[in-house]
Amino acid sequence: MKSGLKVGTTLTKRYEIDLDRTIGFMGEHLRVYATPWMVKDMESTCRDILGDYLEEFENSVGAHVEIDHLGPTLVGMWVDVKATITAIDGRRINFDSEIRDEMDLVGKSKHTRFIVDLKKQKERLESKAAAIRNLK
Repeated sequence: MKSGLKVGTTLTKRYEIDLDRTIGFMGEHLRVYATPWMVKDMESTCRDILGDYLEEFENSVGAHVEIDHLGPTLVGMWVDVKATITAIDGRRINFDSEIRDEMDLVGKSKHTRFIVDLKKQKERLESKAAAIRNLK
């Protein structure tokens, strides 16, 4: 990881709430921002904070998510996801996030990501794939 990443680093990203980001199981007139999309948008924002600080051979993966979906956001609205680094412990980076729509705070989260070496990650995945093949 490159130097410069520090606790307090913040990024805010805006996401438009289109049909794909909503639940449909309550009917068309009751579509709202879906919790899985809130998680995805929060994770993407946290990952993007790290982008400028990663070496070419690194990336990050999510390891823990704690989220409170506090209120509905309607189709056609937007949300701003504001993520802030709260702790850095080697390869472990912790974040807090707030998700706000045009009117309200609609979500809060805690998230942990790990910086991974892509070569080592590839080796781990290949080893697991080989072990699965051996079981069959």
